[in-house]
Amino acid sequence: MSDNSAQAEFWASESGRNWVRHQRGLDTIMAPVLDVVLEHAALQAGETVLDIGCGTGAATLRAAQAVGPQGAVHGYDISPVLLELAAKRNADLPQVTLTQADAQTHVFAKGAADALISRFGVMFFADTTAAFANLARALRPGGRMVMAAWGPAHLNPWFMDPARVARDRLGTPPKVDRTLPGPFAFEDADRVTRLLGAAGLDVTVTPVDLHLGALDTLDALADQSCHIGPAVGIMRDFNATDADRAAIRDGIAQAFSAYDTDTGVRVPARINLITARV
Repeated sequence: MSDNSAQAEFWASESGRNWVRHQRGLDTIMAPVLDVVLEHAALQAGETVLDIGCGTGAATLRAAQAVGPQGAVHGYDISPVLLELAAKRNADLPQVTLTQADAQTHVFAKGAADALISRFGVMFFADTTAAFANLARALRPGGRMVMAAWGPAHLNPWFMDPARVARDRLGTPPKVDRTLPGPFAFEDADRVTRLLGAAGLDVTVTPVDLHLGALDTLDALADQSCHIGPAVGIMRDFNATDADRAAIRDGIAQAFSAYDTDTGVRVPARINLITARV
């Protein structure tokens, strides 16, 4: 079994702090994804729910509202930076607990949860099968998992357009194996089915096409993309100058202009909706 120390370091660093700074915009963008997760999870009053990779607490908050004061929502994340904000957002909900933990190895109460949800929080495990075997033990017999992961990279311009603009300006970084822990580790539905099936789960992976939530302006989206996502790493790796950063920001705004509408910038996306039963 491999450990997730690299992920812990990443999310406790400036990357995690940038996520916190852009929390409002990120939650807006990802709201349609969370809607899909919660629709399929169909959480009921009084249920106990695990939110894995809860981040800054958006899904935790919605789940807590669904299960009500007689239920319980336990959010887990590896990043203390993200959890600090999650705690503030959920401070008035006694049914919420938040724990800094590596969900791959954390010792959960056995068979205590009715459901597990995750909005882009389960693609980062060093050993996916071991992680899901551990998570499965936390669910009661018949318990359900509903999780969203990014689909194929080429169908997700929110990532790939900024990366292309940064590469065009600075050069191409070394190729990354996208099956390694990261945003696209679950883009291959067959691979996900195999890995989670090896953990003893009955798995279904359904591709879902949607539009991400709309930010008001191209400038807002371009600014976010210069602090969150693949363009950030490219600019860091190539020691981008201020002029480079300005040019990349302008180029991202131009790329995203293809998705500008009267109701904001609506970027298309493909997610994999992963449902499983223990």
